[in-house]
Amino acid sequence: MLFPAPAAPRFSPDHATTTERHARYEDFTQDGRLIPIAIPSSLATLWQTVLVHHPGARAAAAAGVVPLLTRLTVTSLDQSVRVHRTLESSVGFELAHDRGADGAVSRVFMNIWADVRGIGGPARGLAHGSDRPKGDARALAGQAFAEHTFTRPFAPPADRRVTSLAGIDGYPEVPEVRYAMPAPASAAALPEGATWLGPEMADAVDLVFTLDQTDANQHVNSLVYVRYFLDAVQRRLAADGHPARVRSRAYDIAYRTPCFAGDRVRAHVRMFAHGALIGGAGFIAAPGEEERPRCYVRALFGA
Repeated sequence: MLFPAPAAPRFSPDHATTTERHARYEDFTQDGRLIPIAIPSSLATLWQTVLVHHPGARAAAAAGVVPLLTRLTVTSLDQSVRVHRTLESSVGFELAHDRGADGAVSRVFMNIWADVRGIGGPARGLAHGSDRPKGDARALAGQAFAEHTFTRPFAPPADRRVTSLAGIDGYPEVPEVRYAMPAPASAAALPEGATWLGPEMADAVDLVFTLDQTDANQHVNSLVYVRYFLDAVQRRLAADGHPARVRSRAYDIAYRTPCFAGDRVRAHVRMFAHGALIGGAGFIAAPGEEERPRCYVRALFGA
């Protein structure tokens, strides 16, 4: 992972799944590398094949206790894979907790990891004839880590935080694993070994959300923020005269407050250099809410 994320544990069989699916043309660059924004769709396979049947997940949902996505860290590797062959997603979850300075449990988490593999080889679209390589050896093309924080989203504000899963059959009262939750603002911090290239600047383009950016969770979809921030970084790359023959390689986003149809936001970006890569870090906020943004984001680009 190009941005820090905890290593995946060894999953028990009832906490993981491996599935195959067909990708879309727009999930790949012209040379067959996965674009990072295409990787999180692999996480859905865990919900569709494991959590939908898991007794703890079912009991938690019935009790109004929901694991909400609070951080997403994604990396696309340099491996090219075949566009017309299926991708294999290996996804698993682990429950964890964090503690405050007083030693008391402060939060409970469902953390999810995903590895995405494809049939190695150069991309070949329909214009280049049949894509029928010999063999089915799969190569790792992308990875994701998704932090989910348990909450009671429909309870009064004072009762939303979850510090115990007591009474939820199928889940432990307090998960054994300790997970030190990074501060959300760390998703806008300068990566280790990187150097700032200039001041933070507000993007020139506001985004006003319509229903096209929402999903069944009744708010703006989590990947919409990533797309908008990547576009804002690309505008800075163009304005600063950086080479255009680059692709997004990784992103790290921490979600604070959801957006809804009709909300207006703007990205604030500060560019940095990280070895041969170039990136942008900052936040997305509504006007006047810059001190408490909707999310913090950073992204890396490279050839």
